[in-house]
Amino acid sequence: MTDTEAVLLELTKEPKIAYFSMEIGVHNDIPTYSGGLGVLAGDTIRSSADLKLPLVAVTLLTKKGYFTQDINESGWQVEHPTLWDPAQYMQLLAPRTTVQIGGKDVHVQAWLYNVQSLTGGNIPVFFLDTDIPANSPEDREITSSLYGGDLAYRLKQEIVLGIGGVRILHEMGFEIKKFHMNEGHASLLTLELLNRFKKPIEDVWDEKLVWDKRSVTNLCVFTTHTPVEAGHDKFPYDLVARVMGEIIPISTLQELAGKDNLNLTKLALNLSRYINGVAKKHGEVSKSMFPGYEIHAITNGVHSFTWTSDYFKRLYDEYLPGWANEPEVFVRVGRIPDERLWKAHMEAKNHLVGYIREQTGVEFSPDILTLGFARRATAYKRADLLFRDLDRLERMGSGKLQIVYAGKAHPKDDPGKKLIQNIIQYKERLKGRINIVYLKNYNMDISLKIVSGVDIWMNTPLRPLEASGTSGMKATHNGVMNFSVLDGWWIEGHIEGFTGWSIGPPPNELTPGADADVRDSEDLYNKLEYIILPMYYNDRHTWIRMMQNAIGKNAYYFNTHRMMRRYVTEAYIR
Repeated sequence: MTDTEAVLLELTKEPKIAYFSMEIGVHNDIPTYSGGLGVLAGDTIRSSADLKLPLVAVTLLTKKGYFTQDINESGWQVEHPTLWDPAQYMQLLAPRTTVQIGGKDVHVQAWLYNVQSLTGGNIPVFFLDTDIPANSPEDREITSSLYGGDLAYRLKQEIVLGIGGVRILHEMGFEIKKFHMNEGHASLLTLELLNRFKKPIEDVWDEKLVWDKRSVTNLCVFTTHTPVEAGHDKFPYDLVARVMGEIIPISTLQELAGKDNLNLTKLALNLSRYINGVAKKHGEVSKSMFPGYEIHAITNGVHSFTWTSDYFKRLYDEYLPGWANEPEVFVRVGRIPDERLWKAHMEAKNHLVGYIREQTGVEFSPDILTLGFARRATAYKRADLLFRDLDRLERMGSGKLQIVYAGKAHPKDDPGKKLIQNIIQYKERLKGRINIVYLKNYNMDISLKIVSGVDIWMNTPLRPLEASGTSGMKATHNGVMNFSVLDGWWIEGHIEGFTGWSIGPPPNELTPGADADVRDSEDLYNKLEYIILPMYYNDRHTWIRMMQNAIGKNAYYFNTHRMMRRYVTEAYIR
């Protein structure tokens, strides 16, 4: 028996949940993620390993990564490929499969990366790869770049992920009892399942019953992550015919995925027994976007151990033993003396200050109130809302405020790149009065430094376009309060003046008004000037109480251990 055969024999001993995601962030140096969706997928897998869940994950290898970010002298983002060698991190497996793309066979292989937990749990992650000599040069590039290329390239990737993923799991000998599609990118797997459950035509009278949709639906779970229409992949049927061919009859496909275009979200909605959004508000928004479907809500979380700084890990180990695998013990945060909590925070802050000095040459002070804003740079997240009234910001913040920014814009998102450029220009205009840095090439390591090292975490999306937002959850694990628009998870985590502060009005509008920027920025300035800055500089006792509340009321609940237990009981064992 070969080593590969022995590995697969061990992995296939029991039925599994198959978790499919276009991107998964399992390691900072494995650039197979672009942002929140991939990092959440990684946290999902890490918690599954801690909890010893019978899960396997399937994703794409993306040998050129997402991209390495640079910012030129004008403040404009420039992208470069991120070249890496998968052999340094994972094992190439022998089983292969093929998918039909453009009327020819494309060969798919898989690399194995094991996510192992100190609890003894292990989750195999299979990275699919078409960079094989048997494929044409064009087809070898299909799994090169995450979210790269044109519509045809995107469709090819999703064929490899969905159809190729099901086939290679079958080749390896897995018995899958549920297929969990993390966003619509993976929903072509349902077409492969339809063919596997196709009934012999002589056994039925109605042609529509040839496709056993009920068996497929009973196997599938679908999580939708975006309330932004552009985030739902759609492909013209002439492109589908040219690239994918007729996997199932076109009339059946149109019935399941839309008459005019192949809508991958609609395909997943029609062939999943359990469907959920990623926060309570997002569940409501999704119901309004897709009327007629039963859509539940399981609010996202983060992997507590991964997103807690070393300084707080040591503190929690001392006062809250067992916290890493039982985050609910964070409710006992009152055991930690105030001075120890503040000391751990200042250690994390000094670590960030040192990193900023090393990367940018800018001298931040650990004694000045520091705001953090780091996430994907795109228009609806309004990264520049803080600068709407520069004179007022300068008046209240000069010598009292410093700001850390980070985040990548999609290579084709020029408005997102313009946001970055605007922030760079504001940075120069405020130089000498309010220190601002934009840290390049945002990744998991940089994220941990920022979420643990700032004093306040800001989030300013245009309501109701933030499905969940997990960066603020990471901040709470490090005693950092949120100052954010009431959207996504913060609606559930927010208690005004207790766990943090809101920006703008209550979350009761499905369509934001034209004056949203004006209302939100005015509230932001008022709370920053009259509540947050005075409390930070004059009332350390109340500030530390709020730090405790962020940990004891937010971190204890908004974690992937709680999230995965809900998926098991509500989605997987139904």
